[in-house]
This record gives sequence, structure tokens and C-alpha cells, in this order.
Amino acid sequence: MFFSSILSLSFLLIGAQAGPIERRQWNQSTTISANDSSSLPLQLNRKNWNIKQALTVDFPDPSIWSDGKSWWAFSTTSHGINTQVATSPDFKTWTLQQGLDALPTPGAWVAEPYSNIWAPDVFKNNKGQFVLYYSGSIASNPSHHCVGIATSNTITGPYTAQPTPAVCPQSIGGAIDAAHFRDNDGTRYMVYKVDGNSIGSGGSCNNGNAPIVPTPIMLQKMKGDGITPVGEPIQILTNNAQDGPLVEAPSLSRASNGKYMLLFSSGCYTDPTYNTKYALADKVTGPYVRGAQPLWESGSDGLVAPGGADATHNARHVAFHATNPDGSRSMWTAKLNVKGDSVKAYH
Repeated sequence: MFFSSILSLSFLLIGAQAGPIERRQWNQSTTISANDSSSLPLQLNRKNWNIKQALTVDFPDPSIWSDGKSWWAFSTTSHGINTQVATSPDFKTWTLQQGLDALPTPGAWVAEPYSNIWAPDVFKNNKGQFVLYYSGSIASNPSHHCVGIATSNTITGPYTAQPTPAVCPQSIGGAIDAAHFRDNDGTRYMVYKVDGNSIGSGGSCNNGNAPIVPTPIMLQKMKGDGITPVGEPIQILTNNAQDGPLVEAPSLSRASNGKYMLLFSSGCYTDPTYNTKYALADKVTGPYVRGAQPLWESGSDGLVAPGGADATHNARHVAFHATNPDGSRSMWTAKLNVKGDSVKAYH
């Protein structure tokens, strides 16, 4: 009962600020009462310590990249920054690079003001360029997002956006949450979500009322530059009755046992149903078999609405966000072990 009360308080705060477009942006004026400060949900039921809070500030939908020595993380719009950057020398201690915006100009196709740049993902392509995938609301139709691509000679940018979006199926809701994957043979892919819930019939995340609109996760083969698509995308997963209104935030990796691991979130980020799930496959194109239980859900290690996860290509390190009592979403990290048909986290 106690935990449920804290959850309800947290998500009432979020729900009061959420809107159809700015649904991923934190309202910094939202706070929790000082009387509740001794019972933060992030402190509850901490038994396994298989995760670690990397940042306490708002840093949602994090993605991570390493050159083998240092680490970088990028996040959704917050603190007036389109694409936030954090750094770490060892994956243990993280520092927000305050004021640094990796994508100060998201492109002419993106609606202004640039308050809806979601789920950035950074990698280095075959040409030695750094490439940034991101989601931006469309200037011609701000209620929908599409996937953009930008490039830079340095990992922290500034990135220069391509003149047009890379993935933009507006008739089925647009596209968000693009992430890069490089297979062991060097083949590159983009995974992304078709944002079908943006054309839903209302309710939870605009897709809780029947008929439920599909929100499939798509796999697109790319050339070595990570920019140019090869062929047509294929669907590798979609939402079912247990997912609530959607699946989103795909991240694709390949574990040391050869299994392809797809991390994704389901539920709605504005309530405690939001979680992190996984599915495994023997081939990159699937079929992907879902894990028996979520990797993280509300209550796991005291977390609230853990989601938006991103794993390294070898499926060993992962970052994700969880919701704080003030409605902000901070970054958490862990290490992963893929064994047989299961995925376990540790730190």
C-alpha cells in the first residue's frame, strides 16, 4: 500500500504536466513535498543492487557509447538543451556536461521551438564520422515525430542535421526512437518504432482506447555510413495485449553466446506500467522470442517506470531512465548477462 501511494503521487505529478506533444519533457517547476522526501520510491526495496543511479538530474531516454576507454551518454530534451551530454571515465562515475548541446540546430524540417528532440543515439560510422539518430516533431505537423540523422567530426558535436528526415511514415503515425546496431560482420542496422499511438483514440499514451493502433518496431539495414538505407525495413516486434498502449525504445545488441537481444519498453511512460522488456533471436531478422518477465518494472529494486533502455552492441552494458518523485527521469546503469534464453542484470 505504501509503495502504491508513492507511485500514485509520482504519476499524478507527471500526468498534470503531460501534453500530446511535449509528453517526454520534464516540467522543472514540478516538485515533491518536503514531507515526502524521506520516502523516495528510488530508495524502496533495494535488495539486489544490480543497478546504479548514474545521474540524479533529468536525463531521459539515455543512449551510451564508448571508444573502449571513456564513455558518453546522450538524452532527450531537458534543461533547455535539445540533446544533453554526460561523460564517464569508467562507466561508474558520470558527469552532466551542463550547457552542452550536441544538436543545437535539429534541421529545418523540425518544428520550433526545438523542445521535442527525443531519444538520441550516437555511433561512429565506417568513414570515421560520428552519426546521431534522433526524433523531432515535424514542422508541417507538430503532433507527429520523424527520425532525423545528423553528423559531426567530434562525438559531442555540434552535429549537422540532414536537410530532410530519414524515416517519416506520417500516415501511420510517424517514427521515433531510432537506434543503431553494428553486427559482428560489420553490417549496420537502424531499429525504430512506428509511432502509431500518435494517431490513437485517446486514453493511455493516446492509445488506450479501442481500437489499439499498432506500434511496430522496425529493422532497417544500412550502408556502412549508417546514413543510407539498404532495401526496405521489416517488422521484428509489435505491441500485444500485455503491452498496453505501445512498445517503443528499441535497442538491439548481440551477446557473446550469439543471441540477438532486443530491449524495448511497453506501457505508458506517464504511469507505473512503463517497463523494460527483452526478446531474443538466433537471427537479426528474428523471430524474436519475448522473455518470460520484464527485465525491469515498477518495484524492481525500488524503481518507478524504468524504461528507455540502451545497451552496447555486445549486450554487456546498459543505461535506462527511471522516474523520480518530482516527475524527472534520471539515468541508471547496469551490466547484463545473456545466458540461454534469459537476460540478467548486475553491477
